[in-house]
Amino acid sequence: MVVLDYGSGNLRSAQRALQRAGAQVEVTADAGAAVAADGLVVPGVGAFAACMAGLREVGGEQILAKRLAAGLPVLGICVGMQILFAAGLEHGQRTAGCGLWPGEVTRLTAPVLPHMGWNEVRPAAGSRLLAGLGDRPMFYFVHSYAALAAPGTVSFASHGQRFAAVVEDGPLAATQFHPEKSAAAGAMLLRNWLGQLR
Repeated sequence: MVVLDYGSGNLRSAQRALQRAGAQVEVTADAGAAVAADGLVVPGVGAFAACMAGLREVGGEQILAKRLAAGLPVLGICVGMQILFAAGLEHGQRTAGCGLWPGEVTRLTAPVLPHMGWNEVRPAAGSRLLAGLGDRPMFYFVHSYAALAAPGTVSFASHGQRFAAVVEDGPLAATQFHPEKSAAAGAMLLRNWLGQLR
């Protein structure tokens, strides 16, 4: 299991959370290790453009393409989810994303931003990541931007407007919230994801 180090994200907290969930985890920017790992986690915090710049510096787009072509699981977290989309629009600047999913990540329309704290997620029918978590599990969010829709199995949350909170699309999955900061619910989600690995 690899947590991709591309200069962004809560690398050590993601590593610790995965270890608590039962995984052996390496934090690395090494492309060979990232491509070959049984699971790859792409974290991310901060600005979309900065995350994309860091990802490109370590060949992240090629890593993702090779893994997905081989059907190897990838989990994006927070901005690590957002960069999987075609583009991000922040502060009037449009930045191309990885383009693995269509659509743009845009600023939420809400009375208070950032959206910070615990919020419920409505699991989609058939969600494997949210299996066993009930009808309205609570997760910890910190963001001002989100994708409003995505392909695959999409579970939604709301803050001012509805947005995609969990996306499951074959080997590619992502969460807008931070499972590593989401106590028991986050731990179960990570165990569910780890259970899908070969």
